[in-house]
Amino acid sequence: MNHPIYRVRSFEIVGAYVLRIAFDDGTAQTIDFEPVLAGELFGPLRDPTLFRQVRLDAEVHTLVWPNGADFDPATLHDWPDHVQAFVNRARRWATGVHRSV
Repeated sequence: MNHPIYRVRSFEIVGAYVLRIAFDDGTAQTIDFEPVLAGELFGPLRDPTLFRQVRLDAEVHTLVWPNGADFDPATLHDWPDHVQAFVNRARRWATGVHRSV
C-alpha cells in the first residue's frame, strides 16, 4: 500500500479555532478544529490561548501544540475524508464513552 506523504508548509490562524494550512503539494485546507476539541489530548486546545500557540514542527512538518497535541499531515491534507470520524470520537470523549470505532 502506497501512503502519500504530505508536509505542512505553512499555516495561518483565521478564526478562533480555524487554521488555513498550506501543503508542499500546493494545496491548502481551511479547518475548523472546534468540533474535534475534546478528550485528554485535544480538549485543552479549547483554551484559545493554548490553541493559538500552534507551531509548525520543522522536523515532522506538521502542526503541534505545547501540550503534545498534533495531527498527521496526511490527515490534515485530506481533512474532509477524516473530519466525521474525529467529530464522532470527540463526541464520545465528551460524553465519557470510549469504545473503539
